[in-house]
Amino acid sequence: MTDQPDELLPTTRRALLHRIAVTQAEGRTPSLIAGVVRDGRLVWSGARSMVDGHAPTPDVQYRIGSLTKTFVAVLVLRLRDEGRLDLADPLEHHLPGTPADGATIAQLLSHSAGIAAETPEPWWERTDGSLRPAVGDLLDRKNALKHPAGRRFHYSNPGYALLGSLVEKLRGEPWGEVLRREILTPLGMDRTTLFPEHPHAGGFAVHPWADVMLPEPLTDTGLMGPAGQLWSTAADLARWAAFLADGDDRVLAADTLAEMRRPAVGPDSADWTATYGLGLQLRRHEGRVLYGHAGSMPGFTAGIWVSESDGLAAIALSNATSGANSPLLAAQLITLTAEHEPRIPAPWRPLPEVDEELLALTGPWYWGSSPYTLHLKADRGLELTALAAGSRESRFRAEPDGTWTGLDNYYAGETLRVVRAADGTVSHLDLGSFVFTREPYGPAPAVPGGVDPQGWQGS
Repeated sequence: MTDQPDELLPTTRRALLHRIAVTQAEGRTPSLIAGVVRDGRLVWSGARSMVDGHAPTPDVQYRIGSLTKTFVAVLVLRLRDEGRLDLADPLEHHLPGTPADGATIAQLLSHSAGIAAETPEPWWERTDGSLRPAVGDLLDRKNALKHPAGRRFHYSNPGYALLGSLVEKLRGEPWGEVLRREILTPLGMDRTTLFPEHPHAGGFAVHPWADVMLPEPLTDTGLMGPAGQLWSTAADLARWAAFLADGDDRVLAADTLAEMRRPAVGPDSADWTATYGLGLQLRRHEGRVLYGHAGSMPGFTAGIWVSESDGLAAIALSNATSGANSPLLAAQLITLTAEHEPRIPAPWRPLPEVDEELLALTGPWYWGSSPYTLHLKADRGLELTALAAGSRESRFRAEPDGTWTGLDNYYAGETLRVVRAADGTVSHLDLGSFVFTREPYGPAPAVPGGVDPQGWQGS
């Protein structure tokens, strides 16, 4: 049972409609459609069009450009979770003979391989993929590397084309077929395709200085398809947003999705507004950290963002090469919805049963002289909270062997275990070799290096 309303309130719907109407009018966009997903369900969609009475429905396809990369990244992470590859593997271990042989799979996923942003000419987005028939044609062999690998973020469309070819090599079939079988069918996304299927929007360029339009060509980008080939709908992308928020064990576990949205390369500055994980962009927008992706191809822009803290996601699709800024619109829709209808927290409830041994572990602990408290959470989890500014804290997941594994911050992945004295009583906690005791530097036998026998002293 949830206390969230089944639908958005009229004032919220009005604000969202106003936002997309302004975007369509000021962006001079032939049409656009947008939607808001709350707790995994499409709760609002709206559309605007230059033709009265013919606004697109959530079932109309638009080209989604680089949102395609999020699908390719999931296919690669599935291979990693199956043990078919390691993210630290150089590409040449699985797909030899490309101009990016030394780049690791993680670097390609995070755009940190240092390789070129685009293919050799001509512009791949508006030309047929037959001009690049082999993976060796995706990069200039003499000038593929633009930066030292692993040192900085440098967006690369050919990098994702190589990842698509990697999927094909390891699965033994075209990446589009793998995508359909492993992702689209399980998630019910039957309107997401490599090529447009009726009904779909046509793509246009709008003249920058006059209210006239030019149709954009529809191209089969061939081997570059994994960088931006897909077509999808607002309804299908709502399902994709729900998946990106919570995971689906038929496709990818929630823990792996959480790994994808962690920054893979450090931002350029402390006041960063955008960074990148493993196939997912991260964006700061009006005080929120969102994850998802922006997309564009000639004639189309697209955006999908998820706000984990708000339980919200939004998508926006338009059929103009520039103007509407669908990624920004999607972020604005999250902000509007969250401001009009802030998430209602789940009610507090006590634990279903009391484990006396775990309960005895709660309360104050000390790392040296730094004070902490240990809280017992649901599913036998623990939370270590610092009482002094600048100290380290983390949440921990209970393991079957009686230990706990850190979930975040400094202790992520580290093991917390209870150390007992000879009589069975708790001596101290060991957290990755750090000792936590019930008193500052006490009892002495538990403290590495010992404790001065004179104990605590005054001046």
